[in-house]
Amino acid sequence: MIYRFNSLDSTSSQMARMEGDLRHGDVVITYSQTAGRGQRGNSWESAPGMNLTFSMLLMPPDLLARDAWRMSMAVSVGIVHALSEFTGCPVSLKWPNDVYVGDMKLCGILIENSLRGEYVSRSVVGIGINVNQTEFLSDAPNPVSLRSATGREFDLDEVLDAVCREILSSVAMMHRPELDSEYRSLLWRGTGVHPWRDTATGEIFNAAVTDILPDGRIVLGDRTYWFKEVAALL
Repeated sequence: MIYRFNSLDSTSSQMARMEGDLRHGDVVITYSQTAGRGQRGNSWESAPGMNLTFSMLLMPPDLLARDAWRMSMAVSVGIVHALSEFTGCPVSLKWPNDVYVGDMKLCGILIENSLRGEYVSRSVVGIGINVNQTEFLSDAPNPVSLRSATGREFDLDEVLDAVCREILSSVAMMHRPELDSEYRSLLWRGTGVHPWRDTATGEIFNAAVTDILPDGRIVLGDRTYWFKEVAALL
């Protein structure tokens, strides 16, 4: 079910307030979000009525906490599949789960997992997709929208339906072994040597992506990093 609100502070916060009323696959969406959250504690800019800002509740029946990275991979891959239908050009994943067109950010994803014992009991997936906005006022370095990338306007509900459908399909098959290689094949700058910055030391170095480990860590040459420990340089 899709719950629609004219304005919210945050769709993920609203989902928490509705916790007992929601089921797997339910969506909370607003077309005016005043306190949307992004990765690294950043806010998410979205002009009212121009983009998609929503959260989806996922309740995997058999996802061990140690395998929670599979949820992130499955959601990310599903969104890439959906948005590729609309762009007509390659869409990629910037580790761990930003969605890119070229060197520009099209979509951000924030996943908050709750645990019951050794299993993930529920995942609140907050998603922001730039759809029809063409001017961005924040200091985000590289935003792009579907409209900017293609030159045409999109129906928000059509994009939402496609994204939700692909997420649910991908999550239903998150334990398939080929998910790892599929995610790897979609990586932005997944081949070749590129510049990175160690966020603890400030060191800038060049490296290729060697591997993505089962817990989500990225291997750059002979270095291994958790999210937030390293940043790709544009």
